[in-house]
Amino acid sequence: MFADRAKIFIKSGKGGDGHVSFRRELYVPAGGPDGGDGGRGGDIIFEVDPGLNTLTDFRHTRKYVAQDGSPGAKKRCHGANAEHVIIKVPEGTIIRDFETGKIIADMSGNNRREVILRGGKGGLGNMNFATSTMQAPKYAQPGQPGYELWVQLELKMIADVGLVGFPNVGKSTLLSRVSNARPKIANYHFTTLNPNLGVVDLDEENGFVMADIPGLIEGASQGIGLGYDFLRHIERTKVLIHIVDAAGTEGRDPVMDVRTIHAELEKYNPSLLKRPIVIAANKMDAIYTEDGNPADRLRQVFEPEGISVFPISAVSGQGIKEMLYFVSHLLKTVDPEPIIFPKEMEINYTNDRMLPYTVEQEDNGTFVVEGPRIEKMLGYTNLESEKGFQFFQKFLKENGILEDLEAAGIQDGDTVRMYGLTFDYYK
Repeated sequence: MFADRAKIFIKSGKGGDGHVSFRRELYVPAGGPDGGDGGRGGDIIFEVDPGLNTLTDFRHTRKYVAQDGSPGAKKRCHGANAEHVIIKVPEGTIIRDFETGKIIADMSGNNRREVILRGGKGGLGNMNFATSTMQAPKYAQPGQPGYELWVQLELKMIADVGLVGFPNVGKSTLLSRVSNARPKIANYHFTTLNPNLGVVDLDEENGFVMADIPGLIEGASQGIGLGYDFLRHIERTKVLIHIVDAAGTEGRDPVMDVRTIHAELEKYNPSLLKRPIVIAANKMDAIYTEDGNPADRLRQVFEPEGISVFPISAVSGQGIKEMLYFVSHLLKTVDPEPIIFPKEMEINYTNDRMLPYTVEQEDNGTFVVEGPRIEKMLGYTNLESEKGFQFFQKFLKENGILEDLEAAGIQDGDTVRMYGLTFDYYK
């Protein structure tokens, strides 16, 4: 089954924790700290696979979780970095944040590989925190946490030309005649439920990729039927060929057909009607009336609007070559670069707390908070001034120290000691 949407859960790996240890060797009574750093957590990476053309695989696997980095070890041993998780997707896949709908990445054009979620950095071991005043630090950094996200994958096909129109007007028949595509064809409504791609080769002209978009109906822009599923595949096309049943075999008026479909395109994305459009008046071989040529009526209505009309027969081949050469020349007038949807969201990595410190309660009930950044902060902060005290309070809050004190069970009036500073805690 063709699938062009999928919702999946992704999570990068946590960084390994730094290690706390001290060198213990014969004849080295004070070897100092030798705890190693933790390894980096695994990334979540999306990569284009040219062999894929649907998102079907994501119907079976919906969770992708990278491994955590290994913790550091004694003797300054660095923890192993975790392996990355590489998720293969077809070209044209857009990755959106599921909650906001914002685009994180468009896997098209030159963007063949992108890190979507970085793994957490490994924490530093206690060997990194020895100072002249603290030669035996008993703390190390924890590894950064991994990041998790629900994302929506959307496949928007990569094609130069898109065939649009009502169901059963001959789009699949035309594609099968002019390209190497072999879509299933039958005379039923809504025959084509899957977009099909074909390569059109022209003598002495550059070939192009053509997409047969499943038939649209009135209300498609509001999601009626499978409107959203079909319309998204038109968004990357450079030129639109609007195929209409000029013979009226379905009992519809071809002029009204064009107006109706154009109205749906404009409601879905107004920029679509700014692209070059060609009308293919199909099924000319099925016209047996002498009431006039319906292609002439289409010309009278739409050529003043800058839309060329070509009478064709997808069955017999009548008029197809002329239309294809015209479309090929139209493609030379538009930007050759593929249509890429801009990034709308960056993953926020700025809230990581990587300040190593310890919170311990002594037997007398005093809470002791120690760590190199705390010691450094106290060294340059004048707590006797109002601004200095406000900075101190902000420092404790933003770095999670107050939160960790509360988790340790501190109550109003309890004593807190930070190196040479002692104060009573009040929330």
